[in-house]
Amino acid sequence: MATDPPMATKSRPASSPSSPKPTSRKTPWPFFTVLLTVLSPVLVATLVFQLDSLEQANLPIHELTRPPLKALKKNDHMLQGSELVGFKQLIGPEDIAYDSNSGVIYTSCADGWVKRVTINDSVADTIVEGWVNAGGRPLVLALGHDNEVIVGDAYKGLLKISGEGKVELLADEAEGVKFKLTDAVDIAEGGTIYFTDASYKYNVLEFFWDFLEGKPYGRAMSYDPVTKETRVLAHDLYFANGVAVSPDQQYVVFCETLMRRCRKYYIQGKKKGSLETFIDNLPGLPDNIHHDGHGHYYIALSSGITVALDLALKHPFLRKLMGIYTKYIGEINVVKNSGVFIVDLEGKPTEHYYDPSLALISSGIKIGNHIYCGSVVSPYIVRLDVTKHPARATV
Repeated sequence: MATDPPMATKSRPASSPSSPKPTSRKTPWPFFTVLLTVLSPVLVATLVFQLDSLEQANLPIHELTRPPLKALKKNDHMLQGSELVGFKQLIGPEDIAYDSNSGVIYTSCADGWVKRVTINDSVADTIVEGWVNAGGRPLVLALGHDNEVIVGDAYKGLLKISGEGKVELLADEAEGVKFKLTDAVDIAEGGTIYFTDASYKYNVLEFFWDFLEGKPYGRAMSYDPVTKETRVLAHDLYFANGVAVSPDQQYVVFCETLMRRCRKYYIQGKKKGSLETFIDNLPGLPDNIHHDGHGHYYIALSSGITVALDLALKHPFLRKLMGIYTKYIGEINVVKNSGVFIVDLEGKPTEHYYDPSLALISSGIKIGNHIYCGSVVSPYIVRLDVTKHPARATV
């Protein structure tokens, strides 16, 4: 019987060592995807940086390169042992003025109130009274010679509040330029009022942008209550801030926050009308300054010099980056070690009270054995008994 031939089958040739192995072609897309993922944020950030309207100026950094001054004595943890006066009854009590006749502190608050605080040995016995609501943002104040209170209101300008609580506008412009941020005030024995406009471009809610831009928009001024004339004493100041008339009435000291210095303008004598440095290279950003009546100035430092703050002051592009971050992401916290720096009448440092947890301390005065510190943001006044918690020698 015949049989069918076997069915042919297909077979693969055996591979030999010399035969090339098949390779698969990889698509180049993953590489470009990674590249775009990395570069896109950089490109977007560069575009935002270039298109952002903020124009930063170069600060005169040759004046900011020397080491910060150090006081002979310091208390670098002043919150230890401090008491909180008027807790949650005082909203942002920036400035403090003490009436020794009545034992009452006047303070300017963020909710528009000028409040009176009756102080006692015990903080628990403190009495807080809402005296006058000026309707704006009273930043600074000084007690007048006729029972009135002179107020620098950030929005309204220079105000006078009578003993009966009547509010009167004294001035809101100089040389045809409106005040944008009335920020400090003191009164000479003859009645002339000295004050500053921190910035004629930015208001109190925009003060951070004045810092970021780094241009001198501040002015120091005087107001004569008899002639009602407002004069500009000094232009082109870097955030003009606190003001204090010297005890001998020869000059006025005012602070330039961004430049970490205080300058003095002579109002009497041979140097009348001239301007010179009182103290520079401060270990922080000065806010208000007050004379204690015993040969010392108390300079509030809203922040100590942090690494971030120091770099930002010296490098405009970093300030622009901070501005972009603030605008599109959120606020940046670069402040700490706030407190009070005390100097004598020659501007020589004597004591420094501060704390790493303190920020935006805006004023400091001495009443009895206590230092009282106001703040831009805190809901209280900080009080420290310096006999129990003194500054101690640094060497």
